[in-house]
Amino acid sequence: MLNRFDGIDLFLQVVESGSFARAAERLHLSRSAVGKGIARLESRLGVRLFQRTTRSQTLTAEGDLLLEHAQRAHGEMESAQALLESGKQVLRGRLRVSLPVLFGRRCVAPVLTELAREHPELILELSFSDRVINLVDEGFDFAVRNGQLEDSSELVARQLSWHDMRLCAAPSYLARYGTPDSPDKLMQHQAIYYMNRSRPLEWQLTIQGQMERFRPEGRLFMDDLDAIADAAEAGDGIAWLPYWLINERLHSKRLVQILPDTAGVRLPIHAVWPKTRWLPLKVRIAVDRLREKLPLRIASKD
Repeated sequence: MLNRFDGIDLFLQVVESGSFARAAERLHLSRSAVGKGIARLESRLGVRLFQRTTRSQTLTAEGDLLLEHAQRAHGEMESAQALLESGKQVLRGRLRVSLPVLFGRRCVAPVLTELAREHPELILELSFSDRVINLVDEGFDFAVRNGQLEDSSELVARQLSWHDMRLCAAPSYLARYGTPDSPDKLMQHQAIYYMNRSRPLEWQLTIQGQMERFRPEGRLFMDDLDAIADAAEAGDGIAWLPYWLINERLHSKRLVQILPDTAGVRLPIHAVWPKTRWLPLKVRIAVDRLREKLPLRIASKD
């Protein structure tokens, strides 16, 4: 049985060399042997890879598609070979990651930039946005996402850590409107909401072992957690925020935790990536590093 990958290295050499003749020189083959090798590959794939004239050659659309995937696979094979030869995890190539804005900047980016410093051949590209992007269409290797994930047959997810959520308000707000002493009293107060995918993120509390959602009245809706914390500190209402973000404000009494004896819900943090038969080495190592370091990074801010 023919190896399905026979001819791929030859194809890459022809593209990189710019011509059949130069590829033949590099490989110490005749031009005829190179041409026959490419012809066999085209026959096996059932497509034409090159548009050839007497003076030039260009890739067809099918050739461009094969080149994109072949270069990626070749890079992964080189990384795996380097890993086996050196006993070390050698990462190279470009790693594109989509991160939520504030959490990504404060907690995730330092872990990934540390990884990049350890691997000089790794090119790290971080994009910060709270919108849910299409990883395939926008060319990302993986994303870090907060909260419950929507069902998807196209993505693979791995949990990295948790957000420990707390209700809080400023002493000035509580002096004016009182401190709620039970979950049902929350409905009498003003909420400051985080906008998640154009919808307010409902508050979640665990009461007698059951998760319950609360949606008090609110006039302030924001898509930036820092701005919500600032508004809460200014006395504009009650906010539901991750503890790593507000712990300093709690310790300095600028904010006060509400219902501290009620178990807060922990929101999951996931890495997600497009479903693929082979997970690239750089993605696997980056996700493993986040799974190892991110809980410690979050705890250090508690």
